[in-house]
Amino acid sequence: MEERQTRAGQASYSSAGAESEGRGPERLEAFSDGVFAIAITLLVLEIRVPAADRFVSPRVLLDALGELWPSYLGYLVSFVTIGIMWANHHNLFRHVRRVDHSLLLANLFLLLGVGFVPFPTALLAASIGEPSAQVGVLVYSGTFVAIALAFNVLWYRARKGGHLLRQDTSRASIEAITRSYRYGVPGYLLSFLLALVNPTLGMVVIIALVILYLLPRSSGA
Repeated sequence: MEERQTRAGQASYSSAGAESEGRGPERLEAFSDGVFAIAITLLVLEIRVPAADRFVSPRVLLDALGELWPSYLGYLVSFVTIGIMWANHHNLFRHVRRVDHSLLLANLFLLLGVGFVPFPTALLAASIGEPSAQVGVLVYSGTFVAIALAFNVLWYRARKGGHLLRQDTSRASIEAITRSYRYGVPGYLLSFLLALVNPTLGMVVIIALVILYLLPRSSGA
């Protein structure tokens, strides 16, 4: 009898300890990975096969495929950008020990932007070379301003107070991630402002940011 009571007490203590630790980040990461995967997959759906009347000869078909270059460009830039965001998200959550309600909401805010990326990508591809190109670049860069802001909010919430991070997370790792997120908001905001003057300049800045974040240790890892 006493042994049963002891075991019950230990189980109760373990349950209370687990509850005090809060929820781990595993389910949040799995859900987030799914959203990133779907968003990156949807990008290719915007590269449409040419109409049937363009199949009359190899030359006509090749010309039609060449005319799709804005879609190729949009796909490439968005694919790499979403891939970089996924890597940053993965690196961030390597340091997270537990999640709370506010961190879940901050992550949902980020995923809201990630899931939206295929639309401005399609709009950008459709408007490049057209009189409305400025609108396409503005919507595209504006989307990434919001996503960059969401990343900063997510990381701020994760590190605030220190109780959500792993105990072995070093100060150097925290500072490296914080430093890597500094360029996103002003960089994409610069792209947005330049697009008001010249959409080509806006796209140049976006591509430059992609190259910057491809550099080693740009994610703070």
